[in-house]
Amino acid sequence: MTQVHATFGEVAAERRIVSVPLSHVSVELGHLYMEDFEAGPGRLREQFRRVAPWLATVRELWRARVPGGRPRVSTCFLIDDYFSRFSTPAELVPMVLEAAAEHDLTIDYLARESACAESDGVELARLVEDRLVDDPPPGTDGSRPPVKETGWLCNGARSPRTTPVNAMGRARPWEPPVQNTRRGHSIFVDVELWDEKGPRRTWSCPFLAAVWQLLRLGLLRSDGRMPLPPVALDGDWPRDWDELPAVVRLNPQAAPFSAYTTLSVLFPRFLPVELAVRTILSQTAVNDEILRQVATRSKDEGIGLEEELVDRISYVFV
Repeated sequence: MTQVHATFGEVAAERRIVSVPLSHVSVELGHLYMEDFEAGPGRLREQFRRVAPWLATVRELWRARVPGGRPRVSTCFLIDDYFSRFSTPAELVPMVLEAAAEHDLTIDYLARESACAESDGVELARLVEDRLVDDPPPGTDGSRPPVKETGWLCNGARSPRTTPVNAMGRARPWEPPVQNTRRGHSIFVDVELWDEKGPRRTWSCPFLAAVWQLLRLGLLRSDGRMPLPPVALDGDWPRDWDELPAVVRLNPQAAPFSAYTTLSVLFPRFLPVELAVRTILSQTAVNDEILRQVATRSKDEGIGLEEELVDRISYVFV
């Protein structure tokens, strides 16, 4: 065990971790899944109609928070091309942009959800998996397999599994699950991170959403570099999702994609997913050097950041 840690330290010391440009807040204007596309442009217009007042509110709040009153606010939109491939970028993206423009909204960055799993040879999901840290409840005896073996992560102690007893044995009474950091009563969350059918692993929606949050917060690196930097599209929208860059910069004047904080304006159906996301991120160890970089830069700007990662993430469910 000591030898493994020494090797990791030596490699990490030689690798330079680059700093990335940061906005003050990254505002997610929505997700798009197959059912939203099938519902037609009206669903998108309704989403953006609800989002528009909140974006204006965020800008105003950050004007009061940032010294000088000139906040850097970027917007993004995520399209699911991982769990289902529907339509084409050439057909879909203009529809999204037109619906946003009807409500005076500008989408600065467009991202593909499949990129949160793997893109351009970078396996972001694996990078985050390697950073998962089990949060064992008090009194743990080591009988529960680690998350990297089971693909399940929880925020406390699961109910003990009951087993048949022999005739002279005593049945173990049922015990409820218990949250580690409960306030009075438990809110127990057990999240499936992936499943494996044959040789292929399928990452869960909450896990990819956790990767998405880390990417927006600028807290992921691959070999010390920012993975999947936004790029401008050269030419027309392609007719295949694999030909579309992972993160497309749509607005040449946009503030940086990543930010000190994030806000996502979502339909209420995403509430359980985001609860799972916060559970995952509460057990994800971000590189200390990256955290120091962000802390130093925010302090230099006069911006106070919450110490806990999940407290830098906000939502509006409309």
